[in-house]
Amino acid sequence: MKKYLKILRKCALFHQIEDEDLIIMLNCLGAKIDVFDKKYTVMSEGKPAKYIGIVLSGSVQITQTDYYGNRSILSNIEAAEVFAEAFACAETHSIPITVIANEPCEIMFIDCSHILRTCSNHCTFHQQLIFNLMKDLADKTILFHQKLEILSKRSTREKLLTYLMFQAKKFGSDSFDIPFDRQELADYLEVDRSGLSVEIGKLRQEGMLESNRKHFELLWTVK
Repeated sequence: MKKYLKILRKCALFHQIEDEDLIIMLNCLGAKIDVFDKKYTVMSEGKPAKYIGIVLSGSVQITQTDYYGNRSILSNIEAAEVFAEAFACAETHSIPITVIANEPCEIMFIDCSHILRTCSNHCTFHQQLIFNLMKDLADKTILFHQKLEILSKRSTREKLLTYLMFQAKKFGSDSFDIPFDRQELADYLEVDRSGLSVEIGKLRQEGMLESNRKHFELLWTVK
């Protein structure tokens, strides 16, 4: 576990937990690490929710597919970030998402029941872990409401601009990279890819933005 300390220090789940305590805690929680190739399914829709996932290297994508086979991208999870925690905490019998590796990645899995039910060792840092988990869930709820705001917009243009403005605020800059290619961005915004490309082209012609693959630059000031 020591080789992963550098990335684990960046994980919100382990905020204010010292390195020595973290190693002890991970052993106590029975944390395990798996390696996945690009495009490999890390978690499958319909399976029982039990584990919290932490990306140690690489990245994964959270997707959902409707009855007709239409894919929607819910989020992109980078190194040091957590996924599936809400479903694991709720002990969901059938998770409604699929987690796919964007690239070769290493994932740490922790049985959520080991977090929510304190062990017989009465570790003093376990309460901090539970507090961190609750805060992480609250932060994810805020991001969920942001996506609802994006999807509530009527047109592809409005959805795209709202998403880009959220990204600009996140990075504190008018120039930034997004984690999606064009098809993935269309799936995230739940719009047609060709229509999205048309709108990006129009916004470039109007002098509102510049774009190059995953890089965008807004040419108006975001407050």
